[in-house]
Amino acid sequence: MKAERIIPILRIFDYRKTKEFYVEWLGFEIVWEHYFDENTPVYMEVKRENIIFHLSEHHGDGTPGTRVAVWGEGVPQYHKELIDKKYKYNRPGLEKTFYGAVSFTVIDPFGNKITFEEEYNEEKHKDLEFYSHD
Repeated sequence: MKAERIIPILRIFDYRKTKEFYVEWLGFEIVWEHYFDENTPVYMEVKRENIIFHLSEHHGDGTPGTRVAVWGEGVPQYHKELIDKKYKYNRPGLEKTFYGAVSFTVIDPFGNKITFEEEYNEEKHKDLEFYSHD
């Protein structure tokens, strides 16, 4: 089997907070929304470049507190973009991991954690300031 796409489904509880976090802060766009009827939970797709998440208010669609790792390029630049927005509820530190990545983790209002990671390159990342756990 050759996977073409992997789309995590993350549990959400509040449409307004979802838009504030995923659209206004992380810079995703809403691709589509689905409701079975009026006054029913939303199931939606959000996208930023080639990162796609499905977000669901349905109680059977995932557990709050899911963790997703997104590997790519431009992680330090994306981190700076987010920090510059001064989002009230989340200001993640940029880290160099023990497994050789430049990384930061955001936590959505529902406890889901998304870690954005890029392979560490000594020359490319030499001037970065990393968060220290000490």
